[in-house]
Amino acid sequence: MSLFLFLFLFLFLFLLFFSITLSQTPPRGLLINCGAQSPAQFDDLTWFPDSDFVSSGSPITLNSPVLVPTLQTLRSFPRQVKKHCYYVPVYRGAKYLVRTTYFYGGVNGVDHPLPPVFDQILDGTLWSVVNTTRDYANGNSTFYEGVFLAQGKIMNFCIGSNPYTDSDPFISALEFLILEDSLYNTTDFTSFGLALFARNSFGYSGPPIRYPDDQFDRIWGPFGQSSSAEANTDNVSVFGFWNLPPKKIFETQIGSEQLESLELRWPTEPLPSSKYYIALYFADNTVGSRIFNISVNGITYYHNLIVIPSGIAVFASQWPLSGPTTITLTPVASSTRGPLINAGEVFYLLPLTGRTSTRDVIALEKVKESLRNPPLDWNGDPCMPQQYSWTGITCSEGPRIRVVTLNLTSMDLSGSLTPSIANMTALTNIWLGNNSLTGQIPDLSSLKLLKTLHLEDNQFSGEVPSSLGNISSLQEVFLQNNNLTGRIPESLIGKPGLDIRTSGNNFLSPPPS
Repeated sequence: MSLFLFLFLFLFLFLLFFSITLSQTPPRGLLINCGAQSPAQFDDLTWFPDSDFVSSGSPITLNSPVLVPTLQTLRSFPRQVKKHCYYVPVYRGAKYLVRTTYFYGGVNGVDHPLPPVFDQILDGTLWSVVNTTRDYANGNSTFYEGVFLAQGKIMNFCIGSNPYTDSDPFISALEFLILEDSLYNTTDFTSFGLALFARNSFGYSGPPIRYPDDQFDRIWGPFGQSSSAEANTDNVSVFGFWNLPPKKIFETQIGSEQLESLELRWPTEPLPSSKYYIALYFADNTVGSRIFNISVNGITYYHNLIVIPSGIAVFASQWPLSGPTTITLTPVASSTRGPLINAGEVFYLLPLTGRTSTRDVIALEKVKESLRNPPLDWNGDPCMPQQYSWTGITCSEGPRIRVVTLNLTSMDLSGSLTPSIANMTALTNIWLGNNSLTGQIPDLSSLKLLKTLHLEDNQFSGEVPSSLGNISSLQEVFLQNNNLTGRIPESLIGKPGLDIRTSGNNFLSPPPS
């Protein structure tokens, strides 16, 4: 990303972050129109082109008409490279709604009439499989939405080619929108993300409800016709909702005036076995009382809910569900009216799989900068998800993820080896043999766990650092066939248990036998 654009975006986001009246301002955050060539304004929202956030892929403009302008362009990625990543500036500690949008448009040609299936990854956690086939067949785009905590100043979003990816993956739009602290605040976002499964306004049949009705531009989809008259909202002044739902969702309902149970099959798709965050919303100002019990798949969810004009919501943070889901509202004996429901949200809890140690990430970025042709998949988190770890990287397991091996043998690399590699203090093996690396060998004495150092068949010059002899764990030092000069350090000659190979250099004394 250019320095000018980064500073501009930072100032832009800074001013939005401290906006006083949320309801009078657009959602705070960053909207990225993938494949676009210039900024654009759609529905009072500013969209930025994606070229300063991603270094791979090709921008493409679709020739066919689309439903919304942001679908006219996309970025396509070669599937031969397993991971492609966006780097997005964020506020550390802020809670973000992240939304990805996909519209295929047949960009992979007549041999691939169906969209490819691939993975999406956020900050090292495999978020979901992206399968837009059914929506595309109906002429629709597909979106995925999640809620995540920014644990640093950059969040990376990645597209990954999985075993089912038969043509180049793509993306149409990427959004990072800041949420209020109160939203979904019963979730431990240091351990989990929330991945949206369904969000609906019940009894509503119009276009999706979003900004400006929803100040955070969440998408509330329509869900069927009302089974009773449209709710009278003249005296419904909803307030006090920690999730801040838009007032518009309370204009319709699914309900009954009869004192009978109401069964709602929702979501319409079977739920994968997991734990779910469920929030249900109710409001009513009609004369009489609506009091009922709520059960989910026959399990009591809430007792004696009293629906009031100011509105009420009930939620569960980790409700286990699997398969078809039925919500049943059963009136109690003291109720004078039947049950109703206005809206609902269901997220599945996405366990965060951890991220590579920050010091290792920073060091590897320096290594990447010092190489003229680093591996193409060196993007995003180096270690996570494990199936998308960087080429040549082996990592530890457990709560603190460290890089333990760097193996780029015979990768046709050029450039130099940055001294920052010495900050990767968990390294046990460095294998960079049979490349075209130049410059001096850096001081590696901080790598107290290093066992093997293979730098043979390169073009390293200068002297061998004597500090290598201070690494007690060293078992192999292969330096043959370089342009090294000076003398072999005494600290390495005759070191017990060390296999050192130095032939093919310009040393002043012969190598040890």
